[in-house]
Amino acid sequence: MRVLIIEDEALAAERLQKQIAQYDPTIEIAACLATVEGAIVWLNQNPHPDLAFVDIQLSDGSCFEIFETIKIRFPIIFTTSYDQYALDAFEVNTVAYLLKPIKYGQLVKSFRKLEDMRRTFVPAPGYEGTPSPSGLGYAYKSRFLVKNGTQIKAIKTDEVAYFFSEEKMSFLVSDEHGKFPVDFSLEEIEVTLDPHIFFRISRKYIAHVDAIREIHPYFKGRLKVTLNPPVEEDIVISSDRTPSFKAWLDR
Repeated sequence: MRVLIIEDEALAAERLQKQIAQYDPTIEIAACLATVEGAIVWLNQNPHPDLAFVDIQLSDGSCFEIFETIKIRFPIIFTTSYDQYALDAFEVNTVAYLLKPIKYGQLVKSFRKLEDMRRTFVPAPGYEGTPSPSGLGYAYKSRFLVKNGTQIKAIKTDEVAYFFSEEKMSFLVSDEHGKFPVDFSLEEIEVTLDPHIFFRISRKYIAHVDAIREIHPYFKGRLKVTLNPPVEEDIVISSDRTPSFKAWLDR
């Protein structure tokens, strides 16, 4: 595995490299970069890594400037001293969001989560799907297994209207099949979905493009969305997320 580190604190970068080596000494550190500009140049000139550890606040700007310039096709573990960027981070191919100083146990859990995602979402032999942007070698998820009473049912991803979270649980909603709990968080589900078809419209909802029934302007540059099947609560897209949402609909 080739790992890229984007971190502007030399001591933090050195500590992270030692922790990675402790976890698996065969992991190759492809590069250790300290700036937005340096990361953009490196990613334009080199094969992309299998995984990147990325600090959010760099010496010359925010790491999200990198992702606005470079098409990211690999998973990311964010490392930061602040927690207010978590929602923005999960718009990228995020495996984990670790607060500094990073504890070795947190690092191990992140690697194991990545390994679990690889095993869970690998396509069946002969399956022809769209390559995932994360570069993990699996296709976008084609179906979800759910419990239907005492039976297990497979629902095609194209038949899912939206996913939502409630009381620390995640649910799948299909216009044809109904509502079912699923065993993954929305963050884990999001990285398996085709971003041309599904969009994280809020912290609680990931919607299929065909499930967007109505869109209305809301206060302070936000949008209010009505889904099908309908939900009782108001779903409001933040002003920060609104431009991306409009671009997604206008593809």
